[in-house]
Amino acid sequence: MTKEQAIQIHDSGVWREWTDRQRAEFQLSEDLLCMPFDVFHESVEKALGRPVWTHEFGLNRDGLISELLGDKPAPTFEQIMEMIPAEKRIILIA
Repeated sequence: MTKEQAIQIHDSGVWREWTDRQRAEFQLSEDLLCMPFDVFHESVEKALGRPVWTHEFGLNRDGLISELLGDKPAPTFEQIMEMIPAEKRIILIA
């Protein structure tokens, strides 16, 4: 998909008519964002039935697709945190 095509899909608003699962499947398969990120993020969470951390989109896109298609279970919290490179990981426990 070209940048212009992604903008056209965004501007057409066609994604507003799609279900959360349709938005999640479509956008996870495209490199260019075709809808507002907050809409995409919420749709993926609803389609998967769990919170999805922002870094998962960049570091575990294939895993999200596999999970959505039912080929792979949801990762544990520990697995989600381990996706972040150790040198960039700072976790505070209050």
